[in-house]
Amino acid sequence: MKRLTLGDVCKKASSNIAQKDLQDKMGVYPIYGASGLIKQVDFYQQDKEYIAVVKDGAGIGRTMLLPAYSSVIGTMQYLLPKEGIPIDIKYLFYAVEHMNLAKYFSGATIPHIYFKDYQKEPINIPDIDTQKRISRIFDKIDALITSRKEQRTKLDQIVKSRFIEMFGDQKSNPNSYPISQLSEHIEFLTSGSRGWAQYCVDNGSEWFITIKNVKDCRISIDNMQPINAPDNAEAKRTKVQEGDLLISITADLGRTGVVTKEIADHGAYINQHLTCIRLNKEMLNPLYVAFFMESPAGKEQFESKNQSAVKAGLNFNSINSLRLLVPPMDEQNAFVGFVHQIDKSKLAIQKSLDKLEILKKALMQKYFG
Repeated sequence: MKRLTLGDVCKKASSNIAQKDLQDKMGVYPIYGASGLIKQVDFYQQDKEYIAVVKDGAGIGRTMLLPAYSSVIGTMQYLLPKEGIPIDIKYLFYAVEHMNLAKYFSGATIPHIYFKDYQKEPINIPDIDTQKRISRIFDKIDALITSRKEQRTKLDQIVKSRFIEMFGDQKSNPNSYPISQLSEHIEFLTSGSRGWAQYCVDNGSEWFITIKNVKDCRISIDNMQPINAPDNAEAKRTKVQEGDLLISITADLGRTGVVTKEIADHGAYINQHLTCIRLNKEMLNPLYVAFFMESPAGKEQFESKNQSAVKAGLNFNSINSLRLLVPPMDEQNAFVGFVHQIDKSKLAIQKSLDKLEILKKALMQKYFG
């Protein structure tokens, strides 16, 4: 096995294509950006499979293995195998994917990465048959990871379909459910605290919930900020309880989540970008409300109530005046029970996905570390 550098086995090539220049281009050849496929155009820059690296802006350092007869825009660059060196393109891709390119990032406002810097990264080059065998191993793992993610997405789609199946279109209200303002069912309403950076510590005993943790009717504990909250009235006001409905009121309006027993037992507080709503649970199941607010009928209301054309924001009057359908509690609870069953399936999928990610990381270290 040879130990070479990335610059020994591949060269870089640049793209001068701007996304704004693609508007009138139509064809059959794919062109890619940092987030993936942009569109199909009438030209291509590469006639063989290649590796693309995001070199500027959002997604910097992300690597992709892309097909022949395609192109990338100018925020990305091509990595092409050098002639005369037996290298499997997939093996090269997995090797680059394993590299820690972040240490080569530069630029404060718009980050950049330069091939002249990261070409020094070492790479193991076994014989071509071994390269292809290793590539097949990672191909199988990646295929399983993709399959698990697709299963998870399909389960989310099933829940949304079930919501419509049970309650009908929220705008036309075919079941003639009563319609009421959210204020009629609110027992407690508050927004979160600002200026709590001083209480955020790595070994904090509780959590500080931010807008990034709240999405798709869930509150994720991944990357939750640990905190040692003060013992004062502000903390008591913003500490969440099980069943509280959280809604984002700035930036990305209308993201929802419901506080679980796990989060409440751990102890958690909300920041200023969230509002905490404690509902009358005899009339509304908080998770039903979360799904209603994430539906087209709910999102339309958030857009119409946005208080600023410059910086998105909602006030308490806007929250109180939100309107929703109020089905009988047994129907709401039946839907929530269905969601919990789907969540169990998603948890099993996530555990499988986590194991696959751990396996891939270990094998990456074995072959490329």
